[in-house]
Amino acid sequence: MPSPPSAKEPARDTVAAASVPVLHPLPATNDTTVPDLVCFAHLHWDFVWQRPQHLLSRFAQQGRVFYVEDAFVHPDQVEPHLEIKDRQNGLKVVVAHLPHGLDEAHSNQVQYELLARFFGENSIENYIFWYYTPMALDKSRQFKPLLTVYDCMDELAAFKFAPPTLREREQELFGKADLVFTGGHTLYEAKSQQHRDAHPFPSSIDKDHFGQARQEMLEPADQAGIAHPRVGFFGVVDERLDIELLGALAEAHPEWQFVIIGPVVKIDPASLPRTANIHYLGGKDYQELPAYLRGWDVATLLFADNESTKFISPTKTPEYLAAGRPVVSTPIRDVVRPYGDLNLVHIASTADEFAQGIEKALQQHQDADWRQRTDEYLGTISWDLTWQQMVKLMQDRIERKTNPTSEDSAATTTPDERI
Repeated sequence: MPSPPSAKEPARDTVAAASVPVLHPLPATNDTTVPDLVCFAHLHWDFVWQRPQHLLSRFAQQGRVFYVEDAFVHPDQVEPHLEIKDRQNGLKVVVAHLPHGLDEAHSNQVQYELLARFFGENSIENYIFWYYTPMALDKSRQFKPLLTVYDCMDELAAFKFAPPTLREREQELFGKADLVFTGGHTLYEAKSQQHRDAHPFPSSIDKDHFGQARQEMLEPADQAGIAHPRVGFFGVVDERLDIELLGALAEAHPEWQFVIIGPVVKIDPASLPRTANIHYLGGKDYQELPAYLRGWDVATLLFADNESTKFISPTKTPEYLAAGRPVVSTPIRDVVRPYGDLNLVHIASTADEFAQGIEKALQQHQDADWRQRTDEYLGTISWDLTWQQMVKLMQDRIERKTNPTSEDSAATTTPDERI
């Protein structure tokens, strides 16, 4: 999953990748009364379309959603204020604008006061808090939410430039959270040891959107002139990308053209390998991705083996497969399980093994058995299903808190029952 841009500098025109996909109307939940949902996130809504956008745009079909981003710190003096940006399904992005020079404690107090005033002005009284970053506790711990959810999509403390106090804040959040969701099974194994009510929700798929790549589509202009065979990757280009592997593959196989789509974040662009057969096309809109995938012969997960990739569950795995692209991946645990174990994705640990995987994948387009098995597995997952399962768990926990005499056993759902 992509990492965030700088907290002080929201991504604006550098990546237009968060435009909304077409969402199908969702089935009604058991209880039509949905509390407001206030999300605290380290990722800008308009950065790239990923887990928060998939889930919260669905929540917004049922009730009010407020997506609170990190504050934007101005280089000069401004009056502290909130900027409210309307997005799809009525979702509102909330950004605090602060003057330069505030220390951390003062900054968090000002943000709390701005939010408290905003809650009062908008009658936000019955609400769920949904956290993607534990660091947001410093501006929100004084509130009294009906329910607190920690959707832990990554091991953020292992990322480059992570705040030194992040692990401490996460422990505090575990103490406050009623529910913990994790972005994959490996992350669940770690977080379930720290919270009594954790549940794995691995990366899911919008099959209709990425399935467009199986049909005829107009070739994007910046890819049209690139020769075949094309070996592609899309995602944020950061410390998780194995640039040494990419460079070794490109040098050993000049006949293959490597198409890399995504913004460069937190690493020096000059450190990227620059051979004639590597094509960096920059960030693309979510709506454009199927057209690029349509023109690839093989899709890849070129992740390095380091602390920042230990717990990731790449959303692009099912997206590549839904597009009908054969996939080669480094041995990321949440790709090996289940995709490698089911022989849906080629797993490779070294440059030589990766090259062999690409050779096999290039012959896989006509493999009807692989395509059938892939589609059968993809038929068991969707963001709509994930949303429904999360809502059911939240409704159950709210019922427990508001009606303590209810049977706990009736509200308990084990991970095995859902996955």
